[in-house]
Amino acid sequence: MTPSALPLGDPAPADGLLPAQAAEGAADRNFGLYVHIPFCSVRCGYCDFNTYTATELGGGASQDAYGGTAQQEVRFAAQVLEASGLPARKMGTVFFGGGTPTLLPAEDLAGILKTAVDAWGLEPGAEVTTEANPDSVTPQSLQLLADAGFTRVSFGMQSAVPHVLAVLDRTHTPSRVPEAVKWARDAGLKVSVDLIYGTPGESLADWKVSVEEALSYEPDHISAYALIIEDGTKLAARMRRGEVPPIDDDDHADKYLMADEMMSAAGLSWYEVSNWARTLPTSAGTTWPTGAAVTGGASAPARTRTPAACAGGTPSTPPPTRSGWLPVSHRRWAVKRSTLKPGMWKTSCCAPGWPRGWNCPG
Repeated sequence: MTPSALPLGDPAPADGLLPAQAAEGAADRNFGLYVHIPFCSVRCGYCDFNTYTATELGGGASQDAYGGTAQQEVRFAAQVLEASGLPARKMGTVFFGGGTPTLLPAEDLAGILKTAVDAWGLEPGAEVTTEANPDSVTPQSLQLLADAGFTRVSFGMQSAVPHVLAVLDRTHTPSRVPEAVKWARDAGLKVSVDLIYGTPGESLADWKVSVEEALSYEPDHISAYALIIEDGTKLAARMRRGEVPPIDDDDHADKYLMADEMMSAAGLSWYEVSNWARTLPTSAGTTWPTGAAVTGGASAPARTRTPAACAGGTPSTPPPTRSGWLPVSHRRWAVKRSTLKPGMWKTSCCAPGWPRGWNCPG
């Protein structure tokens, strides 16, 4: 897969410190940590994230050594923040993403978390979440994570329909998801599940089955993401060859609305474009806070020149169109404008150049 071009950005400071403006107002901003674990047992056909299977690791890279390396990076980040004059702040959110973080031994994830807590501390009630595949955990590993301070596990369920999972190259079976959910709850962890809609060959009936199955687990939180076909992925190549049908925006819209109706009826409240939660104050801890975040691991980003217009937003988001269809995020989720909930667009950050007052906060 051909790597994407790097975004425009300022060169790294020669002294290795953050620019002076990073400290401006920092004491009033929330602080969180994202740790990227870039390993997967199989690369899913739709995925263009910074991930690697065991066979893709080149010389000098080692999955076994990653936990220790990430701990070193956390310590280094703490030193840089202090030397750059940023005030000491406790973490309000910690999120381990991937990849599949739980491909690392639970002891490694616990070690990274301990290093971060030693460096910065945790706010009372802070959520500490890891993503996981249903087939990458055991009762023992989940208990170890809970004992180490993790509070939530987010399972990549994606679908409850075997032929849909096959198109997505997912490795788990539908029957494994409720087992993993039970193990997590037995360990005292909160549970989130992620779903994907719009997979080629997925019918509305298939999608209804997946949403019903996810709701039957009574999770604290559900994310439902529209499938996006990214250039350079296996699924994009299959689509070009005509092996699978193309994405249909109307199909996406119908499935989005179905999910919202079903989740609302089940007592989950919509709070962001693709997220529903049983208790909003708790679920808000799983999203990035307004303010600063430190990233560690293989996907720590470079500093770019273009600031987001909304704190924590995406600076490269294109402006919305004024057509009869309104994209509900820069990832092209689409629903008819007449069906948008009040304020729905306002939960998505607006980029520079967007018309203020037109579906953007003033």
